[in-house]
Amino acid sequence: MALRWIWNRFDDLGVHALHDALALRCKVFILEQGPYQDPDGADKQSHHLLGYGEDGALQACLRVVDPGVNYAEPSIGRVVTAKEARGNGTGRLLMQEGIARCSQAWPGRDIRISAQAHLRGFYGSLGFEAVSDEYLEDDIPHIEMLRRAG
Repeated sequence: MALRWIWNRFDDLGVHALHDALALRCKVFILEQGPYQDPDGADKQSHHLLGYGEDGALQACLRVVDPGVNYAEPSIGRVVTAKEARGNGTGRLLMQEGIARCSQAWPGRDIRISAQAHLRGFYGSLGFEAVSDEYLEDDIPHIEMLRRAG
């Protein structure tokens, strides 16, 4: 699947892209996975990566939170793929693009994530290694993972 990428700071997203990202996150994180406060203060201190399909619909997005906000390292989070775009490699493309953008913005820096525990293998295949025991975040088992620079 070919995606058209948008990579912007929160203030530069524009209202339409911001709406698209929050609507997709709401569909997945709130309607599919259960209620919690999705938009948070970290959104304003992040780059946002949005991947649009050929039809103009948002297929996937994530955010990269600045170092020092959630962790000492830059962190990738709110990784989401539209239901209709799952199972065809879109999530992998999204993460690969996110890692590349993160490495460009902060060369030589490790990247940290708080991953849903059932996705440990997926993130492991992208170079992340577990650095914590499992813990509950929003009643979902998570694990902290680190992708070392280099």
